[in-house]
Amino acid sequence: MKTKLLFAITLGALLAQPALADIGRVKKSTGTAAIERKGVRVNPAVGTSLLPGDVLVTGKGGQIAITFADNTRFAVGPNSRIAVDRFDYDRTTRSGAFETRVERGSLGVVSGEIAKSRRDAMKVRTPTSLLGVRGTRFIIDVPQ
Repeated sequence: MKTKLLFAITLGALLAQPALADIGRVKKSTGTAAIERKGVRVNPAVGTSLLPGDVLVTGKGGQIAITFADNTRFAVGPNSRIAVDRFDYDRTTRSGAFETRVERGSLGVVSGEIAKSRRDAMKVRTPTSLLGVRGTRFIIDVPQ
């Protein structure tokens, strides 16, 4: 009886723990590319989940394509470093907040539901500027 009760408590505690939020998936990766996650490099194979705080890193000839939960699409070009600082998305209301930082390199974006939900819901930072996205397609290039 104690074993069953202990199992039920353990299972209940496990189910109550929040899972890491899968915010997007790698759709394509070529050349030298990685996802930096809490100091560890992860291979960006097709289907790899992206998590809040991940940094997309490419080398010479490297590229990564990502589709996010709100249908935003990223195309990360060669020699880039792109941080996904914040991604909060409510699938019911189709709204949220999305903040990205382009430290170097190029990023092509087709904005999704978050950018269309409200003014300044999506922001892209560079070393010299801040872009408020309101539903569009654009490319950012930050030289090294």
